[in-house]
Amino acid sequence: MPFARLTSATTPTAHIGLGLAAVGRPGYINLHRDRDLPGERTVDALRARTHELLDAAYAQGVRYFDAARSYGRSEEFLGEWLTSRPEVRDVVVGSKWGYTYTADWSVDAESHEVKDHALGTFERQRAETAALLGDRLDLYQIHSVTPDSPALADKELHARLAALAAEGVSVGLSTSGPDQADAIRAALTVTVDGEPLFRTVQATYNALETSAGPALAEAHAAGLTVIVKEAMANGRLAGTEAPAVMREIADEEELGSDAVALALVLHQPWAGVVLSGAATVEQLAGNLHAAVLDLDEERRARLDALVEEPEAYWRHRATLPWS
Repeated sequence: MPFARLTSATTPTAHIGLGLAAVGRPGYINLHRDRDLPGERTVDALRARTHELLDAAYAQGVRYFDAARSYGRSEEFLGEWLTSRPEVRDVVVGSKWGYTYTADWSVDAESHEVKDHALGTFERQRAETAALLGDRLDLYQIHSVTPDSPALADKELHARLAALAAEGVSVGLSTSGPDQADAIRAALTVTVDGEPLFRTVQATYNALETSAGPALAEAHAAGLTVIVKEAMANGRLAGTEAPAVMREIADEEELGSDAVALALVLHQPWAGVVLSGAATVEQLAGNLHAAVLDLDEERRARLDALVEEPEAYWRHRATLPWS
């Protein structure tokens, strides 16, 4: 497992990863992108921003980088960065397939991505990823699996994924939606030749949406590495958007609410890697304070009051505009 590299890491930030969804394409659903990104979101501008973030993250001990076929040019930007820094060999690189980016570098596109978990999509996108990341790819995940995803039952796809694993690339999945727990548990039953297929699971978990927690604990117990995405709920738990109790705890520590949001997830015993979705170096620096922030039982109990019903959380997320 490539994540074994992180077990020997000496920096407290090694288990915080950098996700590239917010900087690999001009449009995304995070809040306040108008103040986070360059005024002109050209390919060159976002390439420079991505490389700046990768440099800062690596220098501060971050060792997992997460991209996807649907994150615009994220794989291209990441691949260029890795090629230009051949001395960087201790990172873990993950990407995802299953969505095709369709916005053509436009924020106002009618469609930003199209989901398809068919074998043909895997074959096409695997070749595209290989062209950009080559042998630096450590983990390839099925993007946004739900309980009804055909990827959970497609034996031919499973065989091809197992063949990829035999080549040295770990196979995982990400989940989304109010039924994440069901998708995770279904994935735990998928085997090829009697061996579990999936070695990692990436799921949404944050102070507002905790429903996947028990299933993620089961996945961890089964030996999977758990990666947590959207720990700041697409910006709802950061800055002035954060709930009062989160801002109070942040003020007590003279930190930002973003650090509190990430620290809450890092305190989960099953959390292997927690992703920062920072779009600026300043945001990244604030996020990384989470690695040394202590949240005792009293503070965690105060944050428990923020939990929403999963259906309500995902309905709200569906209303966030691409900007």
